[in-house]
Amino acid sequence: MAKAEKLDNTLFPSITPLLNQWQDYLVSEKRVSKHTHEAYMRDVTKFLSFVAGYHGKSPTKSDLEDLKPADFRSYLASRRRDGLTPASVARSFSAVRAFYKFLRRNKILINDAIDAVSSPKLKKRLPRPISETAAKRVINDVGDFASPAANDWVALRDIAILTLLYGCGLRVSEALSLNRGDLDRKDIMTVRGKRNKERLVPLLPIVNQSIEHYLAACPKDIKPGEPLFIGVRGKRLNARNVQLAMQKVRIALGLPSTATPHALRHSFATHLLSAGGDLRTIQELLGHADLSTTQHYTDVDTAYLMDVYNNAHPSAKK
Repeated sequence: MAKAEKLDNTLFPSITPLLNQWQDYLVSEKRVSKHTHEAYMRDVTKFLSFVAGYHGKSPTKSDLEDLKPADFRSYLASRRRDGLTPASVARSFSAVRAFYKFLRRNKILINDAIDAVSSPKLKKRLPRPISETAAKRVINDVGDFASPAANDWVALRDIAILTLLYGCGLRVSEALSLNRGDLDRKDIMTVRGKRNKERLVPLLPIVNQSIEHYLAACPKDIKPGEPLFIGVRGKRLNARNVQLAMQKVRIALGLPSTATPHALRHSFATHLLSAGGDLRTIQELLGHADLSTTQHYTDVDTAYLMDVYNNAHPSAKK
């Protein structure tokens, strides 16, 4: 990611140098995505604006250091009054925590009061995969819903992308960031995930075949190092195009709104687990930093088995 643009120091003149240091840390060391960086800065700026209104002046380093648990709770309450959901409030506060953690670690200021404040409790949300049959139908049928004005290569491109998502468990952003040549080893590929972390993912023959069909039909001769998936104007394909393609086939097949491109990644993991896949292996394939994230799929698998039991077992029907 490019070097972050520094904030206008007229907003919070005393705090801006600290914010700039934090931005450099996020970009250079944490290597967060542009989206994450913007969200962090937006949330912390909102917090500083709250502190400014709370004190009636632009906050200083001492003001941030002297905040009490009640002050942080007042901020959380103000975010709820702004209409944010508990999940959005929790996300917003996590940015503030990250900022304070950075300041503490670098011995810039220490405020333990923030540790005494709990984020809003969230309902546990399980991944929402689709069935094996539905996943296959989506991949087989998505090409039928390409724009009539487009050539067959667009349909083949959409099939290749969805096959890649379901066959390899990639995030949409990971699939669309691939370049020609990244899959030349045929049986395995290197994927660059969050925070530029690389992982090896096996390539199924059907995935290779779908990509080869797309490339053979594509009017542009895509050179090694150029974007693998392109739009009709020859530029790297946008995630919105994939979402729209999935939306069309989802509606046509009568699938729920949770049947998104990302649901194919969930389906990849859930179906591997159901077939006896090892949890640690699935963690590596998905690129999860923490095994607890992957363990959510065991809950999905259990929920599915219970649903089958409740619908099929004679004792459950009584």
